[in-house]
Amino acid sequence: MVGGRLVVGELRVQEIVRGDGRVCYTVVDTDCTFLAEADGFLRTCAAGTDRMYAYVLVDHLRWLRFAGLDTGSVSLEDLRHCMAALGAHYPGPFGLPWREGKRPYGHSALKAAAACLKGFYLRLGTLGVNPSLAEALRVTRLPTRADRRRAMLGHVLHSMPANPLAPAEQVRRHPKMLPEGAREMLLGAASCARDRMVVTWLADGGFRIGELCGLRLVDLHLRERAACGQCRGPHVHICHREDNANRARVKTKTPWTWQDDAVRGGTVRRASPAMIHTYFEYITTQYPAQTAHGMLLVSLHGSSRGQPWTTAAARGMLHRAAACCAGPRHAAPGRGMLRRAAARGQIGRVVPHAFRHSFATAVLDAARGNAVIAREAGGWASAATVEQVYGHVDVHDPVFTAALEQVWGTQP
Repeated sequence: MVGGRLVVGELRVQEIVRGDGRVCYTVVDTDCTFLAEADGFLRTCAAGTDRMYAYVLVDHLRWLRFAGLDTGSVSLEDLRHCMAALGAHYPGPFGLPWREGKRPYGHSALKAAAACLKGFYLRLGTLGVNPSLAEALRVTRLPTRADRRRAMLGHVLHSMPANPLAPAEQVRRHPKMLPEGAREMLLGAASCARDRMVVTWLADGGFRIGELCGLRLVDLHLRERAACGQCRGPHVHICHREDNANRARVKTKTPWTWQDDAVRGGTVRRASPAMIHTYFEYITTQYPAQTAHGMLLVSLHGSSRGQPWTTAAARGMLHRAAACCAGPRHAAPGRGMLRRAAARGQIGRVVPHAFRHSFATAVLDAARGNAVIAREAGGWASAATVEQVYGHVDVHDPVFTAALEQVWGTQP
């Protein structure tokens, strides 16, 4: 005890590299031993999800020790207190201050934390630990129209699993997109062919940054009628891999194979002429000749030259390019200076996902609101997601005005 308050143990997330190259995550205690309960649960999680859930779990287990609880004695109301400490709405006091100096979770992060905690305690319930809490978490709700549409034999659904810890649903706001002219400004500020390629591929392909940094040269079929036979025009195969040297991962785990010296499957994304042009400019002028890893994007300077480029490095490049758009600055500015410079500039701070939002909106507008086309162009799992997030009507559109005038009876 220090100052009348319990000192929280140094629980931490530990990264583990398996023999086959897969990267996994677990939670270790102060004496560097695995926490069996957390480790067993994380082993059941898919790649990518295990990392996010590991950090949620380590925060939760620290909170348990802080509150003097353990996994066998915690109740549903205690878990609601824990969610309130993370930032969820709770009608009442929820105990001592926690996570001092840290920002509360956003809505999406709270949903992920609720799913993690429910899955964790349901698994413990199957092992005989705190079965009453597991039973309290097994609640159901009536199915919605979207639930029935997504499920096989959805018309016979009577109930759906629910999560009593999840925050109330919110109307999704329109995502932040690139400012007008940001692409041209960033291309002008890019210092090399690789950076120009990254900006172009993000803008024309709608890639997630993990998808772009995870590409390998064999994934690119940039000539007509490629050997894979899946697309007649130039295209790219986005494949989920666990052994990328730069730890870049693809979110959508679409199955893929290597057959007849060609990649088949994965998520197929069309390539624009500008994407092909910037690719060949980069490959012929800057790509190192002696590279055995086969990754597309590599570092071009310093001791890491020729090594696969990380997602953090790609984000940093966009920050620097945005800062250059603000005007001349000091040489080699620090990260904080770059962010302030970008904030003062004409385009502000640029994040890679803004390209994807702009791409989706542009394709949806060009396709006259056809969400299926936008879904295929950007690799979304559901057209309903595209409609919900990007399907916003322009109130100044003449079609919108004509429809209203027809309803009002004022159409000439």
